[in-house]
Amino acid sequence: MQKSIRIIFAALFLMIVASLGMGAFLWMKGQNSEAAYGGAFTLIDQTGKPITEAALQGHPSMVFFGFTHCPDVCPTTLFEMKGWFDKLGDDGKNLQGYFVTVDPERDTPEILGQYVSNVSNRVTGITGKLDDVAAMAKAWNVYFKKVPGADGDYEMDHTAIIFLLNSKGQFHGTIAYGENPDTAFEKIKRLVKL
Repeated sequence: MQKSIRIIFAALFLMIVASLGMGAFLWMKGQNSEAAYGGAFTLIDQTGKPITEAALQGHPSMVFFGFTHCPDVCPTTLFEMKGWFDKLGDDGKNLQGYFVTVDPERDTPEILGQYVSNVSNRVTGITGKLDDVAAMAKAWNVYFKKVPGADGDYEMDHTAIIFLLNSKGQFHGTIAYGENPDTAFEKIKRLVKL
């Protein structure tokens, strides 16, 4: 009788473990789905056309949140992107860059277009209504805040990270502002080889 009870408990224990294992597997599979990183968004690009998360699929991408009145971090990051495009040559022909403004009040499509095109035609500027930009930033865990300055002007504090996405629009890694250039370029090379 005690042997039968042990066998039943052992069988129940194995069923519970198997169920938990299957649940964990299905959860992980869901986490690795082909959904674009950060979730859905509907904004506009520098030409005034609608742009969604679908633009981040079909090719590897670098995504940076910044603003055109940024004194140093944003222009430096854009010029780093241009340098990586140039250094990769044909190996990086599918790599695309995206510059999402955290200051849509000033960064109209026209202003963004001038700003990014001065650096590279492979970087797309993204703007939109403040609430929509804020929702995208939140989905990407990007911080930004308006900081009042002199004479009614203001600056924007913001996360200074380049997000790397694979061709399915899935998160592949990050490059921090000021990261070692050799380390950053190795990350880019791995990204384009996926």
